[in-house]
Amino acid sequence: MPHAVPKGMGLQALILCGPGSSFPTFTASPDENPKALLPIANRPMVWYPLDFCYRAGITDVTLICPPSAAEAIKTALKTNPFLTSLSAPTVVAPTELYHTTGTAAILRLPEVRAVVTADFVVLPCDLVCELGGEKLLQAWMVRAASLVDILGSDEPESSFLSVASAAAASSTAAAAGSGSALHSGGLGVWYDTRTGIPNVKSEEKDFVATVPLAGSTTAAPVPAKSTASLLPRLERVVTAMPTDSLNDLMEEKGDYPVRHGLLRRHRRVRMRTTHRDAHIYVFPQWVMDFVQANEHMDSIGEDVLGWWARAQWQPTLPKKLRLHKVLQTYGDQLHDAGGSSPPATDSGDVPPSVDGTAAADLSAAADAVAAAEDITLAAAAAATAAAAAGAAAETTAAEQQVPPFLAYVHPSAATAPLIRRVDTSQLLLTVSLQLAKLPSVEEVAAGTVDSSTASPFAHTKKVAYPEGVKSRTTITRQDSLVADNVTVEEKVSIKECVVGANCQIHEGAKLHQCLLMEGVVVGKGCRLTRCILGKRSDIGAGSVLTDCEVQENLLVEPKTEEKENNFMSSKGLEATAEEMDEALEDDENAIAE
Repeated sequence: MPHAVPKGMGLQALILCGPGSSFPTFTASPDENPKALLPIANRPMVWYPLDFCYRAGITDVTLICPPSAAEAIKTALKTNPFLTSLSAPTVVAPTELYHTTGTAAILRLPEVRAVVTADFVVLPCDLVCELGGEKLLQAWMVRAASLVDILGSDEPESSFLSVASAAAASSTAAAAGSGSALHSGGLGVWYDTRTGIPNVKSEEKDFVATVPLAGSTTAAPVPAKSTASLLPRLERVVTAMPTDSLNDLMEEKGDYPVRHGLLRRHRRVRMRTTHRDAHIYVFPQWVMDFVQANEHMDSIGEDVLGWWARAQWQPTLPKKLRLHKVLQTYGDQLHDAGGSSPPATDSGDVPPSVDGTAAADLSAAADAVAAAEDITLAAAAAATAAAAAGAAAETTAAEQQVPPFLAYVHPSAATAPLIRRVDTSQLLLTVSLQLAKLPSVEEVAAGTVDSSTASPFAHTKKVAYPEGVKSRTTITRQDSLVADNVTVEEKVSIKECVVGANCQIHEGAKLHQCLLMEGVVVGKGCRLTRCILGKRSDIGAGSVLTDCEVQENLLVEPKTEEKENNFMSSKGLEATAEEMDEALEDDENAIAE
């Protein structure tokens, strides 16, 4: 169902659909089973960022994927009931996009550059975000967006209704931390990996250093509820990198080197190592040219954000990154697109936007100038030189001003909306089980649960097809999801599980904390704990599996007992005759030596 929300402020959205190398069990054939279509709580993964966009009012949405995966994604958009209920996005598959292409390199591809014609949002396909996207966009508009960019003018004063409004806006920009930057900045999102869901072993983390915005206070705690404003949780990013890069740097240097220039510029630097970059980025359009001008940038999270953040306080970086040239070119394009400036008024004319008091001030100023016409030539020359020096100083200061990159740091409270990247099998299982605990729409409508707990990710029913469930079965509805056309025989126990469509659970099977994808068959008397079963897999009768993953279309022999094992087909992994001969030849040469 389309969401009744206003337009997303003219922004576009790019959703990057990667190959899913962190899901080797389930994306062994990324062309047929791309990561973007893996189910999270019975919905395709890409449904979540699409829903995020539409809830925010962004309707110009483009999915970016490798050419080999385009057909599978297009088919799913036309056939999957969860995806067909949403407005169809555009699918772009650049010819030079490979499974190893970096996220920043994607922005340099011609097909992607042709798509981006305005300010834009970049999202990963594995994002699960309960927080309303419109709140993030509003925070960006208030703290990082520039009216010069939005209204298409290269003169700051012409973007306001009056001189007083321009002065007030300049004061607001200074308080926001953007100083006198003429162009819009960016916004990213970071969340604490220690909260929101049960702890996941080896979950990836990122390093981010921030400073408070000018005029911000930290006296009172900020409410974590979804209706609270995001503005108090905005900070300016001064350094950002993955934890792996941080560890490499510390190993090389012996510790973490902090530049004196950073401490001279900012006295209150806060460094976080337990948070993670959600890869939600709100970018102004000029970032496309910034990435194009710096071909060494391969990753958005590490390179684009890292260099941009440092350029805000390292005076020499903007020139090295050609940032000023990019912004100047972008400003010229805005000026050309916006048309010529209004004609200049004569000295005696009063601009129509100036009120009566201002008009009187202008008249008085004109009289003062006329009375000073007897100034000596030397004094006039001195005044001209001083004005030129002042203008040069202002130009230098403006050139050094870099648009800010801000961070929204998500609160760590248990009641805060869920934000998570789902890019490993364990996160897939944990987040799916967490979403299964959400009250269904049916329960909220019936008043059996508190309506304040309603979530945009709630399913209509906890058990979509109750007719398929036999008597004398146990399904804990408060923490389980059972999809359409699932048959459950007698004496079955399903506790804290997510069961996909068209699954068959035979008599006496016991499932605890498991994720079953579409079409799975669980044999009689099986006992499964913390397992992830791929599409159309078949678990033989009497099997006992704990912490296991089973690839799609795979048969597990009856009475199999395994722990912490990944069941994968060896199809396609067999060595060819040439490879065998080459291996034997290498062995013979090694023996001869």
